[in-house]
Amino acid sequence: MGADEEGTLNRLRSIRADVIDPKITEHRGRIVKTTGDGLLVEFSSVVDALRCATEWQTGMTERKAATPGDNCIEFRIGVHQGDIVVEDDDIFGDGVNVAARLEGLAEPGGICVSARVQEDVAGRLDLTFDDLGEQSLKNIARSVRVYRVRLATAESTPKVTPSESGPALTLPDKPSIAVLPFANMSGDPEQEYFADGMVEEIITALSRIRWFFVIARNSSFAYKGQSVDVKRVGRELGVRYVLEGSVRKAGQRVRITGQLVDALTGTHLWADRFDGLLEDIFELQDRVAMSVAGVIEPTLQAAEIRRSSERPTTDLTAYDLYLRVLPHWISWEKDRIVHALDLLGKATERDSRYGPALGVSAWCHMVIDNNNWAEDVQANRRRGVALAREALQVDADEPSVLANAALYSGTSARISRLQSASWTDLLSSIPASLSVGC
Repeated sequence: MGADEEGTLNRLRSIRADVIDPKITEHRGRIVKTTGDGLLVEFSSVVDALRCATEWQTGMTERKAATPGDNCIEFRIGVHQGDIVVEDDDIFGDGVNVAARLEGLAEPGGICVSARVQEDVAGRLDLTFDDLGEQSLKNIARSVRVYRVRLATAESTPKVTPSESGPALTLPDKPSIAVLPFANMSGDPEQEYFADGMVEEIITALSRIRWFFVIARNSSFAYKGQSVDVKRVGRELGVRYVLEGSVRKAGQRVRITGQLVDALTGTHLWADRFDGLLEDIFELQDRVAMSVAGVIEPTLQAAEIRRSSERPTTDLTAYDLYLRVLPHWISWEKDRIVHALDLLGKATERDSRYGPALGVSAWCHMVIDNNNWAEDVQANRRRGVALAREALQVDADEPSVLANAALYSGTSARISRLQSASWTDLLSSIPASLSVGC
């Protein structure tokens, strides 16, 4: 603005006249006051307020496309519904303050709303919301759950590739769900493994329910780091439901938020928040899985879900070591596979009957064998077979154990035909049923 104050003011006046004021009038709003380049606007309906905001930003996007270089102006908008104090022609109170803080959280050209707004407009406006979790706002005593409005602009709408424009996958004949990577809200990149591990555990818990068709972690994690349209996810993965969420870990406290979306319609079916201590983490995971299951398939009985959700370990240190392994064991990089085996060894030292850790260990030995990284090939194979057998003995009903042992068995059998007749003898101790795998 300092470089061309007069020109900027002229552009603001033009935007007011062409876009902002007409939209506010159209949706029955009242401009309470202006603050330099900002406005405070009051609406009698939250639907009118958000519809005005989205049309306002859409109009600005269209103007931006026709405005050269640095001359574009972008607005941030915050929308909140709450009690206000009216004095003369001005308004005050927490309702105003929260809206102002939400505006500060929005991206240029974006809109942030409170949970109260999101709940009131759900199903009434064709909008998608990204859950940003609970936020501490300046001078606001309580935390506020914040949502970012995803606008259907040319820039925000993902480009459609030829593969995406093809026919949608046929939905399976049972409730189908993809669990997308949860956002790490801890502010610490080192906690990324914890958020990813939480998703892994929720996928596993849902996989134990025989009524569900659950997309594998490797498929759903292809969307990690992306702002995705759940309808596109449903079309590409062939699922009816998508679970999104976030994880926040601070010291010994954990907060999990989740929202379940119908991928066919984009409708939000369920959202909830789960708070607890780190020592209660398994209970939190089960509560998330049971809540999702109860929404998708009301006929499921809670007792059956509880019976199916027995935890593979109660040792929190072993569990944390296992979570740290997850980003490494699928990397196919030698140093990371070796590091994963070191962490898994420490986990199974603490809990020798930790089935998933034993199964992943066997898989890592298979990767080492496939890439000819082992100094002693036969010793590596014997160790892999022993680990797969141990995993099946202690946790044969665990989906991840069955999957890793099946992969290990099938891959090792192919190696045996190419390299060593004695390899088949080693594999004979693994149940033959695993060769037909998951």
